Parts: sequence; structure tokens; C-alpha cells
Amino acid sequence: MNKLANILGTEKISKLLIKQAVPATIGILVMSLNMIVDTIFVGQWIGVFAIAAITVVLPIAFLISSIGMGIGLGGSSIISRALGAGNTKKAFLTFGNQICLTVILAILFVILGNFFSASILNLFGAKGAILPIASEYFNVIIYGVPFLAFAMMGNPVIRAEGKPKFAMYAMMVPSVLNIALDIVFIKYFNWGIWGAGLATSLAYASCGLYILYFFLSSKSELKIIPKNFKLDFTIVREIVELGGVSVVRQGAISVLMIVLNYSLFTYGGEISISIFGIVNRIMMFAYSPVLGVSQGFLPVAGFNIGAKNNERVKETIKKSIWFGSVLGTIIFIGVLIFKEEIIYVFTNDIILLRETPKATLIVFLAAPIVTMQLIGSAYFQAAGKAMPALFLTLLKQGIFLIPLAYILPKYYGIDGVWWSFPIADVLSTIITVWVLKREINKNLK
Repeated sequence: MNKLANILGTEKISKLLIKQAVPATIGILVMSLNMIVDTIFVGQWIGVFAIAAITVVLPIAFLISSIGMGIGLGGSSIISRALGAGNTKKAFLTFGNQICLTVILAILFVILGNFFSASILNLFGAKGAILPIASEYFNVIIYGVPFLAFAMMGNPVIRAEGKPKFAMYAMMVPSVLNIALDIVFIKYFNWGIWGAGLATSLAYASCGLYILYFFLSSKSELKIIPKNFKLDFTIVREIVELGGVSVVRQGAISVLMIVLNYSLFTYGGEISISIFGIVNRIMMFAYSPVLGVSQGFLPVAGFNIGAKNNERVKETIKKSIWFGSVLGTIIFIGVLIFKEEIIYVFTNDIILLRETPKATLIVFLAAPIVTMQLIGSAYFQAAGKAMPALFLTLLKQGIFLIPLAYILPKYYGIDGVWWSFPIADVLSTIITVWVLKREINKNLK
């Protein structure tokens, strides 16, 4: 733990951010590439409606597994600040409580998901020709979700330990396995969408088991100690308050997907959901470096907040925003130049090739400024301030994007869906910058 303190508390901020952000970026890139390849295989080997089915189902799986993500991020914030303050006992107790909460809640929600699968799929937009394909896919991947929840809990904890490379490996292992299994199950065994679901579920399991292996090995400074599984109300409340930000954010994304799929189906039919499926995969991959910066920001900021080193915290905020904004600008230029070529990778369907490039460009218009949103909400989460973190997290998806995606198509048709994204980005960035500047001037002098 002293080694960790020497690194996060004294090393140059730009070097620390690179150390933390690069592995996180690589991990997210590989995971996103896995989802892109998965979509390519499904689109080329199964069909256009299979892309729509995956677009409907995956947000449901991520909503359930976001419980693990929330517990992981909430707990890792506590762990980072505890380590910064030299309180290793609290760090160990928090970790034990995280494991217990994740296992109980993930299994509970998977059971509920099984019982109410038809209603859930219908709610998320599995209508018409999409429903039977989505149902077959959902009924397989639901069993891999508890493993995914455990992995999403453990990943930010590994970063809080100052081990970003292992967090990166944890994201790479299932991605490589899923691509390999997709080829075997879909192309060679001809198992269709069921095979795609089985490949994804087994990949989730491999990720969870790798995370478990890390914590059981000598590589982890945090240990799995059964006596720490006993839930401590104070710790649990703090985990829930901070982690609830991530759960609510994923909940907002899920509600957004319901609204988006409704608007897409109403104004463009099944094909529009397939278009968004491709655009969404491109967003996941393209924004990986920006997300990596925000992930790298959390342990550095959290540790120095715990150590009450305000100058290092301010420097971390400024440099993270600068790095992310440069990356966001490069991302936008890349999409602007290569939007048509990117779509050809996913499909040879004439309608998709004609309509998707335009939608992609509109959605990415605000790419240069998205880092400001991410760092703003990440700062308050790292600082243990749940309410402002929750507010800033909900700004884009919940407060702006959901109503815009519902209202704009009434006047502008399917284009209204695409324009809702950059408008929501601009509005939420303006508010985030104002709130963050106010916090810096008030509490980080």
C-alpha cells in the first residue's frame, strides 16, 4: 500500500493519467471491438433483423450487470479515498461488502429477468420480426450476466489498487474469446442467434472468472476475506449512494433505449433500429479513448482527494479534460472522413449503406466536448459527493436526450432522433462546466 501511495500521491499527473488511461482505453477498445465484430458477424451471417435484436437485448443485460458496475465504482471511490488517508481496514471491509452485494443482487435480478422476459423484451422494443430473434438471444445470455456483474464490480476496484494493466486484461480476455466462439458457433456450427448468445454468455463467464483469479492471487493487495462479507450498514449506504449514480445512469440509458426504439420503430420501422445498432457500436468503439481518460481520472483524483492534495486534484481535472478533448476532436475528424467506409464493414444492405453514414455524422457532431461531461460527473463520484455526481450523470441521457428523442421525431421524422444526440451533448456540457467551475472555486482553492 505504501508503494501505491508513492505512485498516486507523488508521481507526475500527466504520467499517472497516461499509465491509468492507456490500459483502460485498450481494454475498452478491445471490448468495443468485440461488440463491433459480433455485430458484423451477426449482420453478415444471420441478417439485418439480428442486428436489431442484439440492439434491443444488450441494454437489458447491461442494466442488470450495471448493479455490479455501480457497486464497483461506488466501492472503488471509497477504497481510493481510504487508501489515500491510510485506512487499509476500511478498504478491505469495503471490498468484502462489494462482493457480497454483487452476488446477491445479480442473481436476484437474473431470476426476475427470466420470469418476466417476454414483458421486458416488449418494453425495450422487441416488436414485429425482431421479437422471436431477440427472445432466443436473451434466453441464452441471461445466464452469463451474473459473471458480467462480478467483472464490472471488480474492474474499477483493480484500478483503485493502481493495477490498470490487469483491469485491461480482464476486458480483453472475454472479447478475444467471444470473437473466436462467434466464428465457431455461427459460421461453422450454424447455430444462428442462439450461437451468438452462447458465445457472449461464455465470454462473460471468462471475464468474471479472470477477475476472481486476480483477487485470489498474490497480485492483488485487496484480499477476499469471508468475515468482510458481513454487510456493514455505513459502508453499504456509502456504496449505494455513490454506486447508485452508475446504476441510475444505466437505468436512464435503458429508458433512453426504450424511447429510442419506440421512435425508431414508429418513424422508420425495423430497419431504423438496425441503423442505430450500427451507429451505437461505432460510438462505443470511437469513444473508447475518451472513456479511458475518464476511467484513468478516477483513481488518481480519488486518491489525492483522500490525501487532501487540492493542487494535484485540480491539475488532474485540467489535464484529463485537455487530453480527452484532443482525442474527441480526432475522433470527430475520423468519422467525418471515413463514415461511408466504416459502414461497409458492417453490412452490404443497400438501405443501411445509404442511410447510416448521415446518421453517424450527426450523432458525432459534439464529440470534441464530451470529455467535459465525463470528467465533471467523475470528479464528484471520486470525491464521494453522490448528489451532484448523479445530477451531472443524468444530464445527457435522462434530462435532455430522452425528451429530445421523443419530441423531435414528431416534427423532423427519423432525423429528429439523430439530432437529439448533439443537442443533448451541447446542453449537458454547458451545465457540467458551470457546476465543475463552481466546485473548483469553492472547495479546491
